Amino acid sequence: MLPMLVSLHLLNRQQQQLRVQRLANLLRPLGLEKLMEQLNTGYLRALGESDPVRSEPIWNLLAESEQRFGNQLQRLAEDATRLNADHTRISRWPVWTALAARWLPANSFDLRELLRIHARGVAEVLHNPRGLARRDQAFMLSADMLLFQHSCQMYCRSKTVASARLLVRHQTSHAQALGAASPATRNAYRALLQMG
Repeated sequence: MLPMLVSLHLLNRQQQQLRVQRLANLLRPLGLEKLMEQLNTGYLRALGESDPVRSEPIWNLLAESEQRFGNQLQRLAEDATRLNADHTRISRWPVWTALAARWLPANSFDLRELLRIHARGVAEVLHNPRGLARRDQAFMLSADMLLFQHSCQMYCRSKTVASARLLVRHQTSHAQALGAASPATRNAYRALLQMG
């Protein structure tokens, strides 16, 4: 029994490392992490200004970074279409088990579709069809960014690990991020993950 558990652990580690490497290869040329960091820092600065005259130039500078983020996320979704379908399955189970998505494909979903959902959701926030105030739009985009990070972690590790990291790093639960995300992201995400 012990040799089988050790083998399963090693297989899990190997598969997770392959997933991390695969996703890193897609993300590296796009600079999405740096853009998200710039936006989060900028939002805190803009929201910290009580005088609208002082905050307006900050919001204007952030608009360019937001558009770049939206464009790069769209590019990531397009680049991911080149990945082999066998390598993009994510298990709906809360813990990650090597090859579970391959053994039980009905209990999995495709990373490529998840990335398309994130790209469409961010595009909707940037287009702002509801005419949200600038701070509300920033709040929604921040939630979409957190959910995107969660999805990347879920692909590489598991939903449980992704949710724990989101809570520890951002003091935000997965349910909070999903609830604050754009309606386009939230609805399509729930449908894909069959969350009801």
